[in-house]
Amino acid sequence: MFLAIDVGNTQSTLGLFDDEGQLAKGWRMTSNASDTSDMLHARLFSYFLKDGYELADVSAAAVASVVPALTRAWWRCLGDLLGRSPLLVNATHDYGMPIDMPNPRTVGADRIANAIAARNAYGSPVIVVDFGTATNIDVVDDRGAYRGGAISPGLMLSANALFSKAAKLASIPVEAPEHALGDTTETAMQSGLVIGAAAQAEGLVSRMKAELGIEQAKVIGTGGLARTVSRATGLFDAIDPTLTLRGIREIWLQQHGGA
Repeated sequence: MFLAIDVGNTQSTLGLFDDEGQLAKGWRMTSNASDTSDMLHARLFSYFLKDGYELADVSAAAVASVVPALTRAWWRCLGDLLGRSPLLVNATHDYGMPIDMPNPRTVGADRIANAIAARNAYGSPVIVVDFGTATNIDVVDDRGAYRGGAISPGLMLSANALFSKAAKLASIPVEAPEHALGDTTETAMQSGLVIGAAAQAEGLVSRMKAELGIEQAKVIGTGGLARTVSRATGLFDAIDPTLTLRGIREIWLQQHGGA
């Protein structure tokens, strides 16, 4: 089986794929930069044991990480598990997608994985909006090249800042309200957070489509809060929660000749 790991600033997502390329099981864990390789190994073992798998089932693995300390820890952990180094996704390698940017090396591993998976699944042009710690928008043009996008504070980052700095505002459920015009403090906050995130995505995507002349581009939502935001907008052609993990696996396949 193949293990894909997407290490974000707040959470890490793990996906175990079977030989047919189907996601057999997925897990989420907190991203803690102080975790050692031994701690990650123990946590991985407990996840596998809980769901009836064995670490010996894993024959290959790849990691897309935006946390350097955890990149090193996962590299050692998976190296010990596999007896060889896992693939570390980064923009220094050619994954079959041109990166049409002045400095391609600065592109995050998760953004590369999203763009490749989206192009493979939905064709090009395509735009991915990933609602994680940050909200990332990534654009693949009509030539199939990665063109960049936008990065903004994520919905929960904004919510936590609001809750911590505004003494009279208590934590509320982060969900889409029925109307943009909130008639209570709670619905006003939900409007500002969720409908605000949707409106931001709508505006940025519209401008990017116009700038590149790709009005026909499909728009794909992914990330932990994609379904929540999608209830406040008709922007998305699809919500694809496993997009990043599939992109990691597809990059591994490309590097290994489709093996």
